[in-house]
Amino acid sequence: MVYEFRDVQFMSAAEKTRTLRAWTRFLNNGLQFEQFTKGLYNHLIQHCSFIAHYNRAGFYSCYFEAGDSIALFLSQFDSRGPCSSVEYGGHHWLSGDYEDINRAMIAEGNAHIPPLLDAALRRQEATDIAAATALLAKHGISVEGLGKSGGPAQPIREAPKAVQELLPYGSSAQSPPK
Repeated sequence: MVYEFRDVQFMSAAEKTRTLRAWTRFLNNGLQFEQFTKGLYNHLIQHCSFIAHYNRAGFYSCYFEAGDSIALFLSQFDSRGPCSSVEYGGHHWLSGDYEDINRAMIAEGNAHIPPLLDAALRRQEATDIAAATALLAKHGISVEGLGKSGGPAQPIREAPKAVQELLPYGSSAQSPPK
């Protein structure tokens, strides 16, 4: 898609075009650090309502290493949702001098964000399962024979017998004494 950007005090139309190309390349290459340019980082922290997280590497570590963090970051640019700032809430980042490029970033994300979100959620699920398995193993509990349920997670009303023995107050339905 071709976008017409306007020059503003702190970013020329040509810089906006370069930043949008960097954004598209970053998404297209699966959010690789090598594609997370200084120009893209600067735009995100200066004009998209993100805080710096110390530097480009810190920002990348905060938003692109864990599945949940990736999903949170992408939600700001996902046209299927409200596109609210993930750090401050609201939509201030979608108005003013940088509205043109920021809305173009959302538009360019339409093709890339759904599969990136799917991958992020699978990545987080694998991370969570590995952590849960390691914790259970630490306490001598095997996960062999346990399967994945077909539906969404359900609240647990009663802890399994093996876990009840580990809980200080028995069943998870019980509360600690006052």
